[in-house]
Amino acid sequence: MRMKTFALWALLLASFSLWASPYNRNTAVPVQKVEYATVESVRQVHQQELVEDKNRGWKTFGGALAGGLIGNQFGDGSGRDVATVLGALLGAGMVQNRSPAYQVRELVLVELMVMTDAGERLMVLQDQDPRMHFNAGDEVRLVYLSEGSVRVDKAM
Repeated sequence: MRMKTFALWALLLASFSLWASPYNRNTAVPVQKVEYATVESVRQVHQQELVEDKNRGWKTFGGALAGGLIGNQFGDGSGRDVATVLGALLGAGMVQNRSPAYQVRELVLVELMVMTDAGERLMVLQDQDPRMHFNAGDEVRLVYLSEGSVRVDKAM
């Protein structure tokens, strides 16, 4: 039993470390290899992504709290208790209906078709960097990172 628990924790930790390590511009990432290529075509791709609102429960709780506080101002005795409960329910319901469960995030990507110096044609889809514009005929380098992803940068 103890060995199974340890194995489960090790698996969860390993999967979390893989999930939580995206490529960012200001981090050091091990490089597997670098190849040089020429850009054949460039295309901008717009993609929408649904992002779940992680604070929705807290917003509902805040609405219920505010509604309960307002409802508590009315009535006496058991009437006050009923007004407090109704105010909490109405406040939670109003917030739940007004705040969307998901938000849409617009991603701007760039699709690059490149021909490597070895004669291999590759297509790379990556986030668009507003400071790095690619055109057909540009000399670029393909940076293969350790987690299996590829980045295209201008060759220096």
